[in-house]
Parts: sequence; C-alpha cells; structure tokens
Amino acid sequence: MAKESKKKRKKLGRGRGKAKTEITKQKRHSPIITILGVAAILCFVFLAVLLLWSINLPIIEKPLPEKEEKIEFMIKPPLLNATRAVAYLPAVDKNGEGVITLLVVEAVPGSGRTLVDIDNLLFWADTQHSIRIAKNVAENISGIDTGKYDLVYNIYANASVIGGESAGAALAIATIAVLQNKSLREDVMITGTVNHDGTIGPVQAILPKAKAARKINASVFLVPLLQGQEIVYEMRQHCEKFGPTEFCTTEQIPVKVNITKEAGVRVVEVGAVEDALEYFFEE
Repeated sequence: MAKESKKKRKKLGRGRGKAKTEITKQKRHSPIITILGVAAILCFVFLAVLLLWSINLPIIEKPLPEKEEKIEFMIKPPLLNATRAVAYLPAVDKNGEGVITLLVVEAVPGSGRTLVDIDNLLFWADTQHSIRIAKNVAENISGIDTGKYDLVYNIYANASVIGGESAGAALAIATIAVLQNKSLREDVMITGTVNHDGTIGPVQAILPKAKAARKINASVFLVPLLQGQEIVYEMRQHCEKFGPTEFCTTEQIPVKVNITKEAGVRVVEVGAVEDALEYFFEE
C-alpha cells in the first residue's frame, strides 16, 4: 500500500509539473497576443476616424469638359462632273436654340439654272432671295460667269429651322468656293445677310449660333460688324410701397454680353464677303 501511494504521488507531481509548464508557455505567448490585439484595435480606430473625417470633407465638383457634338447628315451623292463646296451653317430652331445645318453647293456645266433642295425645314421663305443675291455676288467677286453653270444648293437640317436670310453670307462664300473649285475650312463658320455689293448685314441670335458652332469645335465664328457683343435684356421685378399698398412692375434691364467669352469661340467681325474669304481659304 505504501508503495502504491508513493507511485500516485509521483504521477501527481509529474502532472503538476506539466501543468506548470503549459501555464508558463501561455504566459510567454500572452504578450505577443496582447500586442497584436492592441494593434488591430488601433487600426480599426484609425480607419473609423479617417472615414468620419472624409465624410465631413466638402465635395468639390470639377466641371466636366464640354464634349464635342457629333452631327451626321445623310448627304446625297454628287452630280456627275460636279464640283462641290461644303459649309456648316449655324442657325436657330423654332425655340430659339442654336443648331447646326449643312450647306452643300454643287456646280455642273450648264445654262445658268439654279436648283434649291431643302430638307426638314419648317420655314425658310427668304432663302431663295438670299441665294439669288449670293449668286450675283459670287459672280462679281470670282469673275466667273455663272451663266455657264447649273448651281444646286442643298441645305440639310436635323431640326426645324426658321430664318434663311442670315445664311446669305455663307451662301455667297460657298458659291465662290464651288466656282473656283476650292475647299472651305470646316472650323470656320459665319452668320450674316449679304447685300448686292457683297457687304454683310446684321442678323439676330448671335449668341445661340455661336454656342452651336462651339459644340462642333469651330475655332472662328465670323459675325457682322459691331455684333461681336450682344445686348440682352434681363427681366427683373421692382416693387414699391405706396402707403399700405405694394405696387410691382417688371423691368427690362440691358446687359452687354461678350460673345467670345460667353460662347467659348473666337468671334471676328467682318464687313464684307471678301474679308470673310481670307478666313475660309486660309492655309
């Protein structure tokens, strides 16, 4: 019995020794675990603070660059043995918004006939008169007899457009180009009426036309003399008290608008068709 009790005591001692060893190992590992835990908590706190700080930051919106507007027209095939000139025309639709139309002039040997082919236009009653003047001006400037050619004027539009008189200068320039078999620069556009002597007359709605020209990446927009700036009228309400009664009226306040700054396209004033040709035929 005494021997058995001694054996039991030895086993208990060994068990206690193993337990102490395991406890010692746990104590040795506990500082590492503690450091890792603290580091994880600090990282979590840092990320939370950073998130809250970013939420309170003011949002700065950068203006997106204005995208070029791609306009496609279904142009009819050219006539046989014809020379062709193409020009973009800024115009306004029935809502007063700027739009781009396309002018294509063709010349074929003939007997001086004039054909006008206009698509998708609500009203352009004065265009034929402008073409008649433009044809005479082109003959005088170019020195080419238009009686030896048949001229075909095609105007393409993706919207209903009003007003054709303001295309007079462009019609004259395109006619000169087709008679001389020259190409017109696509990044130059013009608005203005044309007079019998080749001078360019005033038009309306310069600003929306300039904005439309800028959308298709025009670099120069030619306008009549003194129309590089435009006067617009802002509507403001003015109220005054007369005793217990308040009387209000709507006033029109004139504001001068710089077309170049407002539309973002270089605006040049020209007084005659010959002045404009220097920009359209510039190398």
